[in-house]
Amino acid sequence: MSVKWEKQEGNKGTLTVEVSAEQFDGALDKAFAKVVTKVQAPGFRKGKMPRKMFEKMYGVESLYNDALDFILPETYSNALDEADVEPIAQPEIEVEKIGKGETLVYKAHVQLKPEVKLGDYKGLEVKRQDTEVTDEEIEAQLKDRQQAFAEMVVKEEGAIENGDTVNLDFEGFTGGEPFEGGKAEGYDLEIGSGSFIPGFEEQMVGMKVGEEKDVELTFPEEYHAAELAGQPAVFKVKVNEIKTKEIPALDDELAKEIDEEVSSLDELRTKLKEKTAEEKKGASETALRDELVEAAANNTEVDIPEVMIESEIDRMMEDFGRRLQMQGMNLDLYYQFSGQDEAALRSQMKDDALSRVRVSLTLEAIAKAENVEVTEEEINAELQKMSEQFGMEIDQIKKTLGGTDVLENDLRFNKTVELLVDNAKITE
Repeated sequence: MSVKWEKQEGNKGTLTVEVSAEQFDGALDKAFAKVVTKVQAPGFRKGKMPRKMFEKMYGVESLYNDALDFILPETYSNALDEADVEPIAQPEIEVEKIGKGETLVYKAHVQLKPEVKLGDYKGLEVKRQDTEVTDEEIEAQLKDRQQAFAEMVVKEEGAIENGDTVNLDFEGFTGGEPFEGGKAEGYDLEIGSGSFIPGFEEQMVGMKVGEEKDVELTFPEEYHAAELAGQPAVFKVKVNEIKTKEIPALDDELAKEIDEEVSSLDELRTKLKEKTAEEKKGASETALRDELVEAAANNTEVDIPEVMIESEIDRMMEDFGRRLQMQGMNLDLYYQFSGQDEAALRSQMKDDALSRVRVSLTLEAIAKAENVEVTEEEINAELQKMSEQFGMEIDQIKKTLGGTDVLENDLRFNKTVELLVDNAKITE
C-alpha cells in the first residue's frame, strides 16, 4: 500500500491511497463469501453457487461496494497513521480506479483539526474570590434551617397575614361568566408566595375564617391563556381555614435536631462556618481556574470548523438526554413542556459548544507547547482513586471507560490548567 498526502487550505487535505491488486482481490473474496449466502441459483443449494457462475450472471462489479466496505476501514486507518494525519470527521471517499486483478486507487478528502495560534497564557492576571465567612451568612443559614423546622398550626383567631397558608374556595368570572379552570374548593394557598395572579393574595390579607369576598383584578397581558390575557376578572372567595407557621426557638435543642452530631447551638455555628469556608474555598479555586482557562482561550487565534461545533452539540445533547432520564423525563417530553424543538435546543447550545471546543483546543495546544505528559503512575493512581470511590475493580473501570485514553487526556488537561495557575499573577 502506498500513501500520498496533500495539505490544502482551510484545514483540509487529501490522502491518495493505492492498495495492491492482491489485497483488493482478497476483499473481493470476502465480499463474495458474504453475498453468495443470500443468492439462490437453480441447481445449487442456497450459498453454494460457484464464483464463476455468480460473476457471469451478476458481474464482478456487483461485489465492489461490499469489497470496499471490507478494505476501506483498515487501509484508511493505516494511511492516517502513515501520513500522521488526525481528522475530525468522517472522510469523503472518491474511488479513482477499481477492478478485479488491478490496483485499487482512492482519495480520502479529510477535515483536519484547525491550527491553533496561542496568545498569552502565562502571567495572566486574575483576582481570587473572597472566601471570608461572615457571621451574617451563618445566621442566615441558621434562620433557613429554623424555618425548615417550623410547623403549621391552625390559627384559631385573627386575620390572614403574609406567610399564612389559607384553605379557600374560589370561582373566577370574566364579563359575569365563569371561565374554565377558574374554580376550586379546599385549595391551600400560601399568602405572599406569588402563586396566584398579581393582586389576588394581597387582597386576601386581613380576611378571617368564614369570611367571603369578591377579589377584583386584571389578568396580566402576557398571561398563558390568551382568551384571559389583559381581561378584568372577579374571584368570589371564601376562607375555610387559616394556618400559620409556628417557628421553634433557635436554641441548643433545635441545633441537635438540625444536626445530631452537635450538642449546642454554638457548636452548630462553628460547624456551619467551617463547612461554608470549605465550600467557598472550593468554589473560589474552581472560579479562578475557569477564569484563567477562559482568558487563555480568548487570547488564542483559531478558526473552528462547523463540524467540530456540531459534534460538541451532539455530545451536549446526549448528556442533556441522560440527565433528563435521571429525572424521569426524556427529550420528547421536554420539547412538549418547553415549547422548543430539537433545532431550537441545538441553537441554544451553540455558543456554549463553541466555547468548549475553543477551550479544548487551547489546552491541547498549551499541553503540546509545554510538553505536558501524563505518567503511567499517575494514571494508575487515578484508577485506584476511582476504584475506591465507586467500589469497582480497576479492570471494570477500564472496560467502562473503553481503555485509559480518556482518563489520560483528562489528567493532561488538569495538569495544563495547574500550569496556568502556577504561572498566573493572582491577587487576593
